[in-house]
Amino acid sequence: MAGRPLQPSAVFDTYWRFAVARQSIYLARLRGAPAPWTNDPILGQHRFTNCYRAADRVSQYLIRDVIYTGDQAWEEVFFRTVLFKLFNRISTWRILGAGLGTPSWRDYRFADYDGILTEAFTAGQRLYSAAYVIPPPQFGEARKHRNHLRLIEAMMTSGVPERLQSADSMREAFNVLRALPAFGDFLAYQLLIDLNYTSALDFDEMDFVMAGPGARDGIRKCFGIAAHGIEQDIIRYVADTQEEHWSRLGLTFATLGGRRLQLVDCQNLFCEVDKYARVAHPDVAGISGRTRIKQSYRHVLEPEALTAWFPPKWGINGRLDQ
Repeated sequence: MAGRPLQPSAVFDTYWRFAVARQSIYLARLRGAPAPWTNDPILGQHRFTNCYRAADRVSQYLIRDVIYTGDQAWEEVFFRTVLFKLFNRISTWRILGAGLGTPSWRDYRFADYDGILTEAFTAGQRLYSAAYVIPPPQFGEARKHRNHLRLIEAMMTSGVPERLQSADSMREAFNVLRALPAFGDFLAYQLLIDLNYTSALDFDEMDFVMAGPGARDGIRKCFGIAAHGIEQDIIRYVADTQEEHWSRLGLTFATLGGRRLQLVDCQNLFCEVDKYARVAHPDVAGISGRTRIKQSYRHVLEPEALTAWFPPKWGINGRLDQ
């Protein structure tokens, strides 16, 4: 691959087995089957994201309750999506909604948003998720959330929504976001995936991928140091050849309504298998040197019921048995 011989480790086969087992858990929960949903002790004791990024709880909320709820004018959808993702926390979105109604660029006033968020922060409420933390850009404000509000203002007034919509490729759209303050490669890519859930953008998720730190760790465990620098090529290889590996290992993978794993999903799975391998393959080294899985799974009543509603343009809603 890319002119390099790669020798897969045992973790590479675990990658595929993990995907099958994790997807089986997701579908069992979706059907309302009682726990336990797996006899794998690692999956039973620790928290892992879904195989399909769009199926995770926060992504589901973003798609259903942020993107496709409210005014569908592109500038409004863009504003809501970016506002949600800068905090990436459902409770923060609800705090803003309780004080403002559905957040809207048309009615936006910095003082209104800052007042609500400052009051919540002062009361001890967490405003940010620990996932995909976007560093606050330096717009001269004293607090993190204020600088993020200024960032949204800068995006809205500098033509970012229009430039994304006129981009000829996913990479070109990525470059628009990558040029913004506070966005590195991985965060720009992740935000673009979120914006691409909207009806205004229609980039093919198989066009472009950017490996994050966790995925690089997983790829290192699967292929060793020879994989350094060609992580995107490896993710594409995995996405392109997935059916060959299901067949090779005698596995049956239940797709998402007939939708194959996309580049972003394969990227995420490398991140998850990195965590899984810390316990399953403790002798295989990654990059970070981490040896424990931080998040344990606790079966408690979820604040929102598990949902499976995806961008209508995908054409898979109501087809999850395929």
